[in-house]
Amino acid sequence: MMFLASLRTRWAGLLGAFVAVALGVALIAAMGLGLASTFSAPEREPVRFAASPVVVMGQNTLTVPVRRGPDTGHVTKPLAHPQPVDIELLRELRRLGPVQLDGAKRDAVGVNAPVEDVREVVREAVGAARAGVRVQVLTGDDRRLADPEPGRDAEALVAVNSFLGTAGGVSAFVSVFVTASTFAFVVALRRREFGLLRMAGATPGQVRRMLLAEALAVGVAASGVGCVLGAWGAPVLARALVDAEIAPEWFGVGGAVWPFHLAFWVGVSVAFTGAWIASRRAGRIGPVEALRDASVDTGVMPWSRRIVGGVLLAVGVGMLGWTVWTDPSALLKRKTYTTQPMILIIALAALTPLLVRPALRAVRLPGAVGLLVRENSAASVRRTAAVAAPVLVTVALAGSLLGSAETVGEARAAEARGRMGAELVVTGDDLGPLGPLEPLGPLGPLRPLGKAGPLEKTGLLEKVGGVDGVAVAASSGSTAVFVREEGTALIRSDARAVSDASAFASVSRLPVVAGDVRDLDDRSIVVNEEWERRRVGERVDVWLGDGRPARLRIVAVLARGTGDSGAYVTAANAGAGARVDRIDVGLREGAAAGAEREEAAGALRARVGGGDGGGGDGDGGGGDDGRDVRVWSAEEWLADTHPATKPQTRLGLMVLLGIALVYTVISLAGTLLMATSVRGPELRSLRMAGATWGQVRLVIAGEALLAVAVGTALGLAVTLLNLGTLSAGLARLSAPAGVAVPWGMVGVAAGVCAVVGAGVGVAGVMGLRRR
Repeated sequence: MMFLASLRTRWAGLLGAFVAVALGVALIAAMGLGLASTFSAPEREPVRFAASPVVVMGQNTLTVPVRRGPDTGHVTKPLAHPQPVDIELLRELRRLGPVQLDGAKRDAVGVNAPVEDVREVVREAVGAARAGVRVQVLTGDDRRLADPEPGRDAEALVAVNSFLGTAGGVSAFVSVFVTASTFAFVVALRRREFGLLRMAGATPGQVRRMLLAEALAVGVAASGVGCVLGAWGAPVLARALVDAEIAPEWFGVGGAVWPFHLAFWVGVSVAFTGAWIASRRAGRIGPVEALRDASVDTGVMPWSRRIVGGVLLAVGVGMLGWTVWTDPSALLKRKTYTTQPMILIIALAALTPLLVRPALRAVRLPGAVGLLVRENSAASVRRTAAVAAPVLVTVALAGSLLGSAETVGEARAAEARGRMGAELVVTGDDLGPLGPLEPLGPLGPLRPLGKAGPLEKTGLLEKVGGVDGVAVAASSGSTAVFVREEGTALIRSDARAVSDASAFASVSRLPVVAGDVRDLDDRSIVVNEEWERRRVGERVDVWLGDGRPARLRIVAVLARGTGDSGAYVTAANAGAGARVDRIDVGLREGAAAGAEREEAAGALRARVGGGDGGGGDGDGGGGDDGRDVRVWSAEEWLADTHPATKPQTRLGLMVLLGIALVYTVISLAGTLLMATSVRGPELRSLRMAGATWGQVRLVIAGEALLAVAVGTALGLAVTLLNLGTLSAGLARLSAPAGVAVPWGMVGVAAGVCAVVGAGVGVAGVMGLRRR
């Protein structure tokens, strides 16, 4: 039981690995318990029609045939504007018993009548209607499908799932990295011990088995502790996600068991794998190592590690270049800019011992202490690289993750500012319908009553246009169009429906690359460069937001940009449920700036009854009919709807960076304590040469700070490469290209590493002095 005696003797050196594995297991267990709770949304009771035993709901999905190899399949997507229940069917349902309507909406009707009677009436109505029209009869718990946003619970869990999955992945990545680095440094410090064992007759296999047994004991014990910590921390994590508005209020942790099994065996595997990599080197240490007196590290980079590091570096750079060239929009996705930097981080971490000496030779430090710091760091490459590597991970993750999010967010905000040509924006929960519609027949789709005009039902557009100083006011609403691409996929494209294309064009600066937006009419569409068909004059078959098929002519094509360039249609092609949610207001030249604009804004608020924008916190006074109407300046509206970085996104990234920073602190503390504990003879030599204890402490602190500086520089190199590639991708998408380096967060990460490194190193020296 040699490994047990070794554990009792070397427990301080393995403490860092124990803490890293335990923390990793705790995080994976907590994240796993959270993920298990996101796989299914809770079953909610019906709310909207809770008092009605039967609900009749109009068509709310679109089903389109697509190719599936040699066969034909069907794809179903929810409509942007569900079809209303037909007037004639509503009359028949009223004959059966009392019905319940939700205000003016007719997308669903609650009926207090026997289920079979309702189904018979619906069956007869559908039989008399055209083929393809569907009406649903909902009973029991299915009635919740008629509630507003029935899929909101499942959609709310998508963000939680993404966050927990990313956090779990980062935790696993950093824990593997730290554990492997810790065991590698343990082997480097125990070269003479292994040489003596070899001199005493131990075989390379016995040395490897001893190390693996130590790692297995550490892994099992740390994984058990980590599971206990994970069970305690999962409810805390759930409450934190709810408080941060990342998760919905009802979110909680369930009683799943598989996360504990996964976390435990991942922890054991991480410890065993990290030790196995280090044990390969330990088995190659010969008896002559026990006789060496020199402290200069030699042979720190075997050819296998150089090859692995070089291949990973080439793969990381190649993937970035390939993505920029073939699919630059993928760089804007959080999954891409979260995972892709890890390849470069691993590559540079593997090559760190090779990069340390050239980096240190380029540094010039003043005085005898500075010279000693530089030469000691260059001579002990393994120690310097072991300190620099975790700093590299933290700085690179901080710069790449937060920098990518801020770069993309600022590009989107700048793009939105560039497209805004209005001086004022009027918003509200329901500013009226986009255009009057009439039914074609029983259960049939709706058709427009000619070209959509002003909002006759509310007169709000006339109120806006009648304000002194207003030159033009253009109303628009959210909708969607569906297109079948290559015959194999049904793609939903978010769109805006405009009542007057010419007025809208005058208060917007859309990135048109071909055609003219002012040519938009009821038989045409504006698309962007992401569409399969995107030539002006070409006709494209689409399904509108309410499921109606249409063949529209492309009159303008927009640049792809950051992904916010949706399609544009007229109000006639929006659907019966489309509502105005925004009115862009352009002022006359004299009222477009300064006091005149404020005067026009005040008159507009008085006319429509709207409150100040102010980020949405002002008194949103209702209109004449009680609507919640707000009047914003263009700058206020852009700041509220297009922030540089969403608070939830920033908070999620800060949590990930916090995890990486905690691991880095653990790794730095463990590495420096282990390194200092074996430097007694070296430090005594310094004292004998005339150095004071203060100078010794300065040397140790300087070595730690220099190693942190090397790791920071390498982390910044990864950051700048990632952000530069992202900026090139934005330029290829015709989006505002720039680089937002989060210097504040990078400085905090580097500063914490510097303080911990110097502090732990000095504390280790003081411990040696007392002994």
